[in-house]
Amino acid sequence: MILEINPDNPQEKKIKQVVECLQDGGVIIFPTDTIYGIGCDLFNQKAIERVCRIKDIKPNKMNLSFICYDLSDLSVYAKHVSTPVFKVMKRVLPGPYTFILDSSTKVPKILGHSKKTVGIRVPNNGIIRNIVNLLGHPVINTSVKDDDLIVEYTTDPELIYQKYKHKVDIVIDGGSGGNVPSTIVDCTDDDFEIVREGLGDITQIF
Repeated sequence: MILEINPDNPQEKKIKQVVECLQDGGVIIFPTDTIYGIGCDLFNQKAIERVCRIKDIKPNKMNLSFICYDLSDLSVYAKHVSTPVFKVMKRVLPGPYTFILDSSTKVPKILGHSKKTVGIRVPNNGIIRNIVNLLGHPVINTSVKDDDLIVEYTTDPELIYQKYKHKVDIVIDGGSGGNVPSTIVDCTDDDFEIVREGLGDITQIF
C-alpha cells in the first residue's frame, strides 16, 4: 500500500500503523532528508534478508546503515567513538550525513554476519525519525536506486510505489524526494575521510 504522511506534521495514527508493520516483519520505503530509502526493523532477521533480496545483494555484501532518532544509542551500535568525532556528529545531526564507525559486538549478532563497521544516520526528516522513535530502536536503511543510470535515484513516491508495490509492504508518500544522497564520512581511524560527497556540506566536518 501507499501511505501519505505529512512531512511537517506526521499523523500519529499513520506513524503507529507503520511501526506495527515493522514489528510484524514488514519492509517499508520511506523519505529521508536526501533520497528515499528501503528499510525494516533492525532486529528482524527475515525482514533484513527481504531487503537484501529486493536489492539483489548478499547480506554480507550489503552496506546497510542504521537510522537512529538521535545519538543516545550510539554506544550500543558503535565503539571507540572519539570525542572529536562525537562533537562533529552532534553538531551536524540531524542532517544529510552517514558516519561510518567501528561496530560494537551487537552489530554482527543483529545482521547475522561479521560486520566490522556500521553506518549511522540521523536524517533531518520528521516522518522516519518519528517512526524510529516510536519503534524504540533503529531502522535498517539502504537507498532506493533507479535502473536508469541517468536518473540514479527515483524521487516520485508514486513511481516508487508502482515499481515496488509487490516487493514491500508500505511505501510512504512524504512528498518528492531528493536525488542527491547523503555525504558519507569514515571515522574509523578517529579521523574524517570523505568516502562520498553528497548533500551534506563537507566544510561542516573539518
